[in-house]
Amino acid sequence: MRIVALYGTESGNSEMVAEDIAGALRDVEVRVEDMSDFDPADLDPRDLYLVVCSSHGEGDLPAGARPFFDSLEQSQRDLTGFRYAMFGLGDRAYVDTYSQGSEHLDRLFARLGAIRIGEYGRHDASGFEDPSEVGIAWAQAIIAEHVTATA
Repeated sequence: MRIVALYGTESGNSEMVAEDIAGALRDVEVRVEDMSDFDPADLDPRDLYLVVCSSHGEGDLPAGARPFFDSLEQSQRDLTGFRYAMFGLGDRAYVDTYSQGSEHLDRLFARLGAIRIGEYGRHDASGFEDPSEVGIAWAQAIIAEHVTATA
């Protein structure tokens, strides 16, 4: 099984987290992909997707995730059998829109039949925790529970 850290970003934070996750997961190979360059037709059911996505504006998708989302939504590709884990970045100070960028992707993946595994990871920008540290801990838990156990 290959692991793909697929990120959507506006300002680069999700990219940084995805890269740091890939660097920290030493027992598995992780390929990092930018949603702005990733064709949904290339989604492979043999891969596990660690999706890292920020929010922008009023809980919108970041610009880097919009083309991927729009293409996948338009194609209505059947994602039955696909597995993914979701990590959202946002700011809890925006109560109604916190981490909504990732929520848009999560709802689309689920509607198309993909199965989310593990705990929904989140980072709160108004807190004091480093986003990469939170993301790495989240990814390590996903790998330990869903990859190492099945290897």
